[in-house]
Amino acid sequence: MVRTTIKEVAAEAGVSTQTVSRVINERPDVSPDTRKRVQDVIDRTGYRPSALARTLIRQRSYTLGVVIAGLRFIGPSRTLTGIASAAEEAGYALLLKELPQFDANNILPIFQAFLSRHVDGIIWAVPEVGENRSWVKRASLDLELPIVYLTMEPQENISVVAINNYLGGRMAMAHLFEQGYRQIGHISGPLDWWEARQRMAAWRDARREAGLETTDEHWVEGNWSPTSGAQVVRKLLEQYPEMDAIFVANDQMALSVMQAACQLCISIPDKLGVVGFDNIAESAYFWPPLTTIQPDQQSLGMTAVEEIIKIIESGWQEREPMEPKSIMLTPTLVVRQSSVRPKGKGKEVKPGK
Repeated sequence: MVRTTIKEVAAEAGVSTQTVSRVINERPDVSPDTRKRVQDVIDRTGYRPSALARTLIRQRSYTLGVVIAGLRFIGPSRTLTGIASAAEEAGYALLLKELPQFDANNILPIFQAFLSRHVDGIIWAVPEVGENRSWVKRASLDLELPIVYLTMEPQENISVVAINNYLGGRMAMAHLFEQGYRQIGHISGPLDWWEARQRMAAWRDARREAGLETTDEHWVEGNWSPTSGAQVVRKLLEQYPEMDAIFVANDQMALSVMQAACQLCISIPDKLGVVGFDNIAESAYFWPPLTTIQPDQQSLGMTAVEEIIKIIESGWQEREPMEPKSIMLTPTLVVRQSSVRPKGKGKEVKPGK
């Protein structure tokens, strides 16, 4: 198969190769008629610009470095899907580095590898766990590469994109109160995770605003796994016998909570309302189907790519440097039968009442 060249496209369209390049790179200094004529030739001939040539001309690699960990978990895997989709759409390749564990802090070799391969920017997609962000401010200042961080507490002078986990937790609690539940317990994720702490803070604040005292008897800590959910819910039922609903920090634990409740002959949602977090595919097909909070992790990854490209472009176009900012994406409440209390089974309790 003979590859069409940029010179052939230019000749057929009756323009210079520079004009073809401007059209390919979506430069504004091309008239609409000329742009259409060139694009028609490109579409007809199937011309594809050389990635190597583009790199040499622009002195850019059109490659993003991505650091990820925990791909066995739902959130990181969905986030990576979003990153890959948006990068491909924007014409960027990815150089992926997976950390062996969330708390790995030996980051220097990773940055050295990225620098040696001339990546244009870095997306740090590892969730904030324990002290694995202690190096962030130092690295952000020392590196000449732009970095966007995902799934972490916003900080000054760095770019962060995250799901608003606290808001998602408040949505879950508001829904349970509206359904007439009052004694709402919580199964948290591992509390060295920032996301788990945010979801727990939402549960605690909602209880306080509803006039409910909160003690250690009202919650237990899980580790995101279904096994932990099944184990800790029995402990929670024993130490909080008045409990009539549970906000569970993720769907995998929530589904095992529902199974344990069935084994204990506790009717859901009549005797126990359950709300999860993540909206995994299985949550819609359990019985009863699980009410959950949906954080759009694919949008998280896509937004990160959009932001890092904006920062890269501002640097290459010699505009004023973009100020670092934090973007918090809003989750949604997906209501299903596991939390919809039959009419007359409970009195509606508004938060703060």
